[in-house]
Amino acid sequence: MGETSTLFKGVKEFFIEIGDLSHFAARFFKEVLKPPFEFKELLRQCYQMGNRSLILVTVTGFIIGLVLTLQSRPTLIQFGAVSWMPNMVGISIVREIGPVITALICAGRIASGIGAELGSMRVTEQIDAMEVSGTNPFKYLVITRIMATTLMLPILVIYGDLVALYGSALVENLKGDVSFQLYFNTVFDALSFSDLVPATIKSFFFGFAIGLVGCYKGYYSKKGTAGVGVAANTAVVMASLLLFVIDFIAVFISDIFYEL
Repeated sequence: MGETSTLFKGVKEFFIEIGDLSHFAARFFKEVLKPPFEFKELLRQCYQMGNRSLILVTVTGFIIGLVLTLQSRPTLIQFGAVSWMPNMVGISIVREIGPVITALICAGRIASGIGAELGSMRVTEQIDAMEVSGTNPFKYLVITRIMATTLMLPILVIYGDLVALYGSALVENLKGDVSFQLYFNTVFDALSFSDLVPATIKSFFFGFAIGLVGCYKGYYSKKGTAGVGVAANTAVVMASLLLFVIDFIAVFISDIFYEL
């Protein structure tokens, strides 16, 4: 009986969490188009999120390109298909690996940062002070951060894709004596409009999910210093899970359109 009640309690808390998150998202869409618009804060958040994630995305993307090429090369050589390496790596990175890995890296970096920052403001009663002074903290703190992650993640994904392709081209240049120009020409010839558009569109949803979860966890953080840590921790976990769900839905919808 004890295990069953614990299970039901966990399921109940899960659905309550989903409901609260949906209500938080609905409030975002309700207030995002209402003035005043905090453009200055939005630009500041865009700069901070993009600038702070740049080195991490660069290193991760470069290593992904290196490892994917090094791991795939022996198999392709075995089947006499090493000339297809740029096509395979290019499509794999642009369609799936680049957006998902970059989003996961940003979920760990950005979602935890937002959760900790807003959680600290909630614990120190800065958000309450903003409400008392007549400022709308939701517009200033939440909407600007969600908009910033939504706008910046596609840019980081494109940048990460290019760095990963450069890493792959470097391996091909050293091991297969393939010039960088030939490699990138082959990659861009292999890519089509149907590869780029779904990957770019889902990157916007990835960014929205990261910002939404980070802000939600931080904005409703529990009192006390422990609440800040919990907010940052759970923001990363929840954002990462949500990214996989969004990715599955995006791939499923894309597959339907390919069949049509």
